Amino acid sequence: MTRKVIITCAVTGSVHTPTMSEYLPVTPEQIAEQAIGAAEAGAAVLHLHARNPEDGRPTPDPGVFMRFLPRIRTATDAVVNISTGGGMPMTVHERMQAALRAQPEMASLNMGTMNFGLYPALSRYDHWRYDWEPAFLDASRDFVFKNTFADIETLLAELGDGCGTRFEFECYDVGHLFTLAHFLDRGLVRPPLFVQFVLGILGGIGADPDQLAHMKRTADRLFGDDYRFSVLGAGRHQLPLASMGAAMGGNVRVGLEDNLFLDRGVLAPSNAAQVGRIRQVLDGLGLEIATPAEAREMLALKGADRVAF
Repeated sequence: MTRKVIITCAVTGSVHTPTMSEYLPVTPEQIAEQAIGAAEAGAAVLHLHARNPEDGRPTPDPGVFMRFLPRIRTATDAVVNISTGGGMPMTVHERMQAALRAQPEMASLNMGTMNFGLYPALSRYDHWRYDWEPAFLDASRDFVFKNTFADIETLLAELGDGCGTRFEFECYDVGHLFTLAHFLDRGLVRPPLFVQFVLGILGGIGADPDQLAHMKRTADRLFGDDYRFSVLGAGRHQLPLASMGAAMGGNVRVGLEDNLFLDRGVLAPSNAAQVGRIRQVLDGLGLEIATPAEAREMLALKGADRVAF
């Protein structure tokens, strides 16, 4: 049988700012439109953040999420995955409120505290659309992305046990895999685990093939047959590392949260365009994309009829 590959599309995130791309979705209407387009292009999972519709600043406000979640659910059967990573300088309590309100099938869960440097982008732009953008990026010089053991326990209990939500475990370095193994040993997470290898964030593991292979070997030793993995390569590494991950037996993540470009120097006009590009790669590898129904079965999700939006 042909292996099925889950495409996750991360639609807007909290890393990039509006100045960086005119195509970055900001308003609830834009986020919904681009999420639906990505699903129509083949994304089985939609990873979602929210932004202040007035200026594009990342926001944890559940009310903003609820302005686009129902529209997405009405228009597509894709799995909705709500971020609990949020953005600077949100607290863990703030970051989890939208997911607690919506009770989605999936949510992201970051597996370790780390530096998360965005400030190198400051040198690439001379003018900014909004005053908050350069200050936001510069603040990452002295920002710690807090995801302690207690934070993880809280999310597993309140969102996992409390809402039946399963997780995309975001692992930015090898140590995060060992943290996930710790929670597996304690019985606080259960297979099948969906592990997102995140490569290329300043403060995490580097974005090169050797590091991806190292993450995969380590996860194989720790989890055996109890996990599925996906690959997120930041920026220009998106397509090469996703392609490598798919060839290694994994799933893939694309989207404007992780990379603003479609080709060298060419901004991606939409999330759907990036989904279409990775589909070309998967087709070339002789792989088939998973439908949302197949992704639900592969990841043991509760079903779209048990969400709260």
